[in-house]
Amino acid sequence: MAHDIVIRGGELVDGTGADPVSGDLAIDDGLITAVGKVDGKGKQEIDARGLAVTPGFVDLHTHLDAQIGWDPSLTPVSWHGVTTALLGNCGVTFAPCKPEDVELLAGMMETVEDIPKNAILTGLPWDWEDYGGYLDAIERLDPAINVAGMVGHCAVRFYVMGERAVEEQASDDERKQMADVVAHSIDRGAVGFSTNRYPPHKLPDGRSIPGTFAEVGELVEIAKAVGPRNALMQAVGADFEVLRAMAETTRGRILFSYGTGPQEGMGAKSAAGLEHLSQYGDLTAITQVRGSGFMFGLQSNLPVQGETWDKLRKQNLEERLAAIRDPEMREKLVDEGLAMKRRFPMTNVFYLGDGESPDYTTPPDQNLEAVAEANNEHWVETFLRLSDETDGRALFNLRMFNQSLKELGDLFKSEHIFPSLGDAGAHVSQIMDAGWSTFILSYWIREAGIYSLGEGIRRMTSGPARVLGLNDRGALKPGLRADVNVFDPDKVAERQPVLVHDFPGGAPRYIQKSLGYKTTLVNGEVTLVDGEHTGARAGKVLRHAG
Repeated sequence: MAHDIVIRGGELVDGTGADPVSGDLAIDDGLITAVGKVDGKGKQEIDARGLAVTPGFVDLHTHLDAQIGWDPSLTPVSWHGVTTALLGNCGVTFAPCKPEDVELLAGMMETVEDIPKNAILTGLPWDWEDYGGYLDAIERLDPAINVAGMVGHCAVRFYVMGERAVEEQASDDERKQMADVVAHSIDRGAVGFSTNRYPPHKLPDGRSIPGTFAEVGELVEIAKAVGPRNALMQAVGADFEVLRAMAETTRGRILFSYGTGPQEGMGAKSAAGLEHLSQYGDLTAITQVRGSGFMFGLQSNLPVQGETWDKLRKQNLEERLAAIRDPEMREKLVDEGLAMKRRFPMTNVFYLGDGESPDYTTPPDQNLEAVAEANNEHWVETFLRLSDETDGRALFNLRMFNQSLKELGDLFKSEHIFPSLGDAGAHVSQIMDAGWSTFILSYWIREAGIYSLGEGIRRMTSGPARVLGLNDRGALKPGLRADVNVFDPDKVAERQPVLVHDFPGGAPRYIQKSLGYKTTLVNGEVTLVDGEHTGARAGKVLRHAG
């Protein structure tokens, strides 16, 4: 029997947590049709000897809601084995949206998620009002990977309450209206509802976004619409009592963001907190896979405020390099750095190195301040020296969240958390965590050994697929959709982040490519070869199936 594609002789890691097994994989009409020994030839044969063959990775936290309008390839996540991405996180979405609220929702996404408003307004058609219409619009874009979306609390509140949504509590009637809007959104394809209770997330006028301080009863009323539809509820910044109230109402899946501190024992303590919370329902946490928060370098953000540094900000990279190589200019830059009050502690900042792959695992005692002291320099001098030596490519990572890999590893041992939270599509000129899946493969599996290959793949595939309510993908089983990765587990790694200006209007963003991926398939079509896109646009909008 002939098949469309046969992936031959790989180490099959099926996504269930099982150990790898040598074998073949057959694909026909976008579905996996045989696993094990495949006798028939494929119209296309992929040699996977010595390579891992896994389900495609599922990204539970992106903000690609806008970027999909001008980048249907959905980079960088698609360079890192992600074949399904969840949109609509953190309560900020573009639907439902009355025509008069378009600028308002675009402005909110800009201030909360660092996505340029002009890019949002010009890069999307804005030809919808309800959430189903938004899904219809992105479906017409033919994305390269699968996407699913949640409807956001901020947009729902604006839709029902108007300007009162920002600071006032909803009436009983308005709560019911919101629940009806969420129910309609799910019936039209949203896989769930997201909310945000993190006060630093602001509107352009400086007020916290709608829903931040909503009474718990409002979320409970919405949960009454979500639960019977077997949909997902997602929360950012919610405390355990709010999560418990949501879980006990929906009796379904709850997804939330979490983390741990750097102090000794915090990882185990955080894991114990998840264990306690799990008694109240089907709750799943996600967190960043490493220390993250802000990245800067000569090519991007600059770490010092001052007259000379402000002149530098207005220049392109070539001009900046020439400036820091001028002795008089360099002296002024150092003087302003010495005089400036620090924006953040340099003991939490780490140089990513000048290798092909960034070094995210530098020990705490090798922070930027310690490196400067070892070289009898001020940290500003060290920043300028390394920028000079690397022709401006040097990047420095501020570890604001999950500062200790040791404590994070202890947290990852919990059954109730998935490493992910790459935030792709958001904070695009501030962080680059979209390579989270590759870091799991290269560090947490290969180097640290926190997970076996089988378990690590489960936490990137069938585990998050279950949270999304997807029963047709996430594992290598006959009859499931053929979202598949083929990669070298001994070589897979991230490349260095680079700042580019490819958003509408030339707005900047970091991108990051990968090493070690041979082939990625989405719905049975080869979409990437050796980490580069083939031009295939085989992704689907995955709508809630009830």
